[in-house]
Amino acid sequence: MGIETVRTGVADEAAGRRREQRGWYFYDWACSVYSTSVLTVFLGPYLTSVAEAAADADGFVHPLGIPVRAGSFFAYSVSLSVVVAVLVMPLVGAAADRTGRKKLLLAAAAYTGAAATTAMFLLDGDRYLLGGLLLVVANAAQSVAMMLYNSYLPQIAAPEERDAVSSRGWAFGYAAGSLMLVVNLALYLGHDAFGVTEGMAVRICLASAGLWWGGFALVPLLRLRDRGQAAERAAGHGTASGFRQLAATLRDMRRHPLTLAFLLAYLVYNDGIQTVITQASVYGSKELGLSQSTLIGAVLLVQVLAVAGALTMGRLARIYGAKRTILGSLVAWTVTLAAGYFLPAGAPVWFFVLAAGIGLVLGGSQALSRSLFSHLVPPGKEAEYFSAYEMSDRGMSWLGPLLFGLTYQLTGSYRDAIISLVAFFVIGFILLARVPVRRAISDAGNRVPSTI
Repeated sequence: MGIETVRTGVADEAAGRRREQRGWYFYDWACSVYSTSVLTVFLGPYLTSVAEAAADADGFVHPLGIPVRAGSFFAYSVSLSVVVAVLVMPLVGAAADRTGRKKLLLAAAAYTGAAATTAMFLLDGDRYLLGGLLLVVANAAQSVAMMLYNSYLPQIAAPEERDAVSSRGWAFGYAAGSLMLVVNLALYLGHDAFGVTEGMAVRICLASAGLWWGGFALVPLLRLRDRGQAAERAAGHGTASGFRQLAATLRDMRRHPLTLAFLLAYLVYNDGIQTVITQASVYGSKELGLSQSTLIGAVLLVQVLAVAGALTMGRLARIYGAKRTILGSLVAWTVTLAAGYFLPAGAPVWFFVLAAGIGLVLGGSQALSRSLFSHLVPPGKEAEYFSAYEMSDRGMSWLGPLLFGLTYQLTGSYRDAIISLVAFFVIGFILLARVPVRRAISDAGNRVPSTI
């Protein structure tokens, strides 16, 4: 009887965990549409045009009396959103670990971002300040929500499950991004047939991303559950500011130097990944002379293939381990960029081949990095440590664009600029190869899975 009771309890626990995992996947499904349709495709050009409509004769707008070139307003707004997120994430992460009310904080961040994105429908005429404000709110809320979402991974998946669970989450996100991008592009490219202006079509696409985000966020919020935290942790950081909590987290990380070593490697190679994502369209349009429709098609191809890439690399990780698989993906990134340097101008077929290479390694390298880091987090500090991880992802990705811009400024060649990014993948490979992940997991106080 006792054995049957234990077996029943284990089976119930496994079933509950799978239910949470299925709900967890749906947050990637909910929020990835914002990253794809809003940030990558539509908002940058549209907000720039709104700022240009409000600019003076010299091409400047004046938010808070500060002269800013209209063409720079979007980039500055993104940068400001990163600063806001960096200030808020440590405070929210500590509050989540301290109170155990992670789901409530996730809901607040998700619906703040979704509401701001939906309100982008109001961006017409010369309302560039409203656009900048909504972008800052939406982007910062997205970063905070992703930090909380990622911190659930070590709580809902056993060590041997995490690579597969993380990869499925990324695959769900890319699938949603692809689906919504097809719908949005149909509306945008055929706006005359739908009886709306091009500007109205863009505003509908922006708002639809917010409605999608808010609607599907209900699924994880209904299925995920909070875990209680020890009372002594509640006493530790009651009035800590964001800065003080970040400093406390980093001081705590110094007791786990191998976790810090992985975070440094991730910071470097992820900076390269994020820069390729943001600058590939610039390279395609300015250096290769490709049309806007070709570039949008390439973005869609990346989204579709990233689903297959994330799932395939998740399977490879079960055989060869996450670390080896990530190292292999960094080699693939290096080869892809080297091939991109030699792409002929005016040849969209070869640009699509490059996009296919990026798509196949994009989702897997990010998903496996997330799952590997989850093994290196001390129990009970998931949100706190993932706030530092998310800041590495969101807040430190400025070196790559800076190197890209400086290389172009000095050489006048986007080919030289794109090949300069190889340095991030080579250095990241070396740093990651030097991390003894089994010892790092053990030092963090976690069980070492059989394959890692």
